[in-house]
Amino acid sequence: MTNMNCVALAAALALMTISPASARDAIPQTQTVRNVVLVHGAFADGSGWRAVYDRLTQRGYRVTIVQNPLTSLADDVAATKRALDQQDGPTLLVGHSWGGTVITEAGDDPKVAGLVYVSALAPDAGETTAQQYEGFAPASAFVLDTRTDGFAYVAREKFKSGFAHDINDAEAGFMADSQVPINLSAFGTKLTHAAWRTRPSWAVIATEDKAFDQAMLLHMAHRINAKITKVSASHALFLSQAQVVANTIDTAAQTLSKEQ
Repeated sequence: MTNMNCVALAAALALMTISPASARDAIPQTQTVRNVVLVHGAFADGSGWRAVYDRLTQRGYRVTIVQNPLTSLADDVAATKRALDQQDGPTLLVGHSWGGTVITEAGDDPKVAGLVYVSALAPDAGETTAQQYEGFAPASAFVLDTRTDGFAYVAREKFKSGFAHDINDAEAGFMADSQVPINLSAFGTKLTHAAWRTRPSWAVIATEDKAFDQAMLLHMAHRINAKITKVSASHALFLSQAQVVANTIDTAAQTLSKEQ
């Protein structure tokens, strides 16, 4: 093969490796909702959003990732509020799992234009997170290891099957070993705000989620009048279906921008 052919082949391969996100057109300069704040759930940290972050920043969004301490609802809301304070305009607030409770409480911030729930909890004001599970089938594959101090992990041997069955063993193993435990008392804290009552909402629901009963996820999404996207994925859909999650966030931001 000649040098010229090698160069041509290398260029072709480079083009083939461009992700769908980077191949999309950048958001227009006139779009008003350009800020996104991502809030992780229990047993994870903000680094799990990396694939979503990459896709959104490639399109021109300014993305901020919250690192929840998972010590109480108040502490996680405070961490989210600090991230919102950094924003310079209308912001889309996104939460995964327990992060849905956090954005529901924190989303009354005047900078928040809309909410995206990623297989996430969505209590009402005056309700606790624990109440959302009442009347629905238990998540038998999602096994918690609760310690004497009240903090809980996902049981190490059940992590992949219960949390992330659609990602590879190495990545699931790393996630299991780097878990951030949550203080389970947070699930008993009543919310004082329900931002979804005054903010447009979207929901991405993983149809193979083992952490929640599907009927529970759909009930919450319908109650908040969310625009629903379903995707075949585990509870770790922010990793395994990052493209779908990023596209939903992008759609929400574009829709809100047109309405403002």
